[in-house]
Order: sequence, then structure tokens, then C-alpha cells
Amino acid sequence: MSGRVARSERVAATRETILSAAERLFAEHGMAGVSNRQIGQEAGQGNNTAVTYHFGSKEGLVRAIVRRRTGPVEDVRRRMVARVDGSSEVRDWVACMVEPLAQHLDDLGTPSWYGRFSAQALADPAFRGIVSREAMESPSLVRTGEELRRCLPDLPAPVRRERQDMARHLIVHTFAEHERALAEGEPTPRGSWHEAATGLTDALTGLWLAPVTAPSAGPEPSAAGDRAR
Repeated sequence: MSGRVARSERVAATRETILSAAERLFAEHGMAGVSNRQIGQEAGQGNNTAVTYHFGSKEGLVRAIVRRRTGPVEDVRRRMVARVDGSSEVRDWVACMVEPLAQHLDDLGTPSWYGRFSAQALADPAFRGIVSREAMESPSLVRTGEELRRCLPDLPAPVRRERQDMARHLIVHTFAEHERALAEGEPTPRGSWHEAATGLTDALTGLWLAPVTAPSAGPEPSAAGDRAR
């Protein structure tokens, strides 16, 4: 029994080492710029197939990195959602989107790489869907989106989708840049992760509450176009 326990602990430790190495390499070089072999070497694995053995594929590895981080973020967001339950203030629900990730990145210390990893993964068509699906499986994030819709009942559906995309990009890339600056010792507009989250929450609240201009009908079809139809 003790032998099986010891082996299980070694396997778990190896997986964690690989996940940490992969998160950093992906953050620094992008998803396509890093091979499974490089990750294994960085993790101190003599076997070039270590990543495949433990995670099956690069897609499986990326999914494991995301799940490793979404658990702690979900815990924080669940508590925040419980605190603001019933609120009709848009800012309260925007904060539930922003602050949990900022707190987790703060908890990781400096340097961290998950913010930049997220930006790289979302920019890569091969991995964007994995990251998005994992995020949407978060019950507290789904609840936050529902409450935000409740607070903005008159926002047209296309505009809502547009602003959701804008908000996602702003959260990911603002935090990635803040993380990079901290890691490289550069000055940041906000001195801490908490302050960065506050500034981003303010900006995104303004985004959600911004006026809506109806899209134009577009140019009138030409006579040639009419004939072609």
C-alpha cells in the first residue's frame, strides 16, 4: 500500500511540475512556439513523451492548466456572488467577473504566468475553444452573466454579445500586461492587483452602461446587384 501511495504522490508531483513548466513556456513563447518535448525538458523529464503520457496531447495539457486555475478562481467568485446576491448594480456583477481572477493572480505571487498564458491561448484558434468552454462551465460565472442581463434588460442581444467579447478581451489582456510589467519590474498604472481590478471594473462598468447607437442599414444595393439577385 505504501508503495502505491508513494508512486501516486510522485505522479502527482510530476504532473504539477509539467503544468508549471508548460504554463510559463506558453506564456513566454505562445502555444505554437513550444513543443511537448521542450516542456518535458523544462520540467526535468528525461522521457521525451512525458507530456503525452500524463496529459495525452497538447490540448489535454492546456485544458489541465486552465482547470488548475479555475478552481481557486471559482471559489472566490462564488463567495463574491453570495455577498452581492440580489443587487441591481451593474458594477457589483462586473466586479464578480474581474476581481476573482485578479485575486488569484495576486495569490500566485510575482512572477506569475497565467495571465499571459490566457492571452496566448485565447489568441490561438487551436486552443481558444478549450479555454472558452472551461470558463463557461463555471457556475458562478454563468450566474454572474445572468444577473448582468437582469440588470440590463433593454440591451439588445447583438450589443450584449459584442460587449461580452469586448469585456473578455479587456480582462484577459489588461491582466496579461499587468502581470508582464510586474514580472519585468516595470511601473504599472495601478500599484497592486486589487487596484488594477478596481480600475478595470470601473472601465467595464462604463462599457456595459454606454449608450447604444443603432447600426445603420448599410448602403443601398446597386441596380446591378438587384439584377443579379
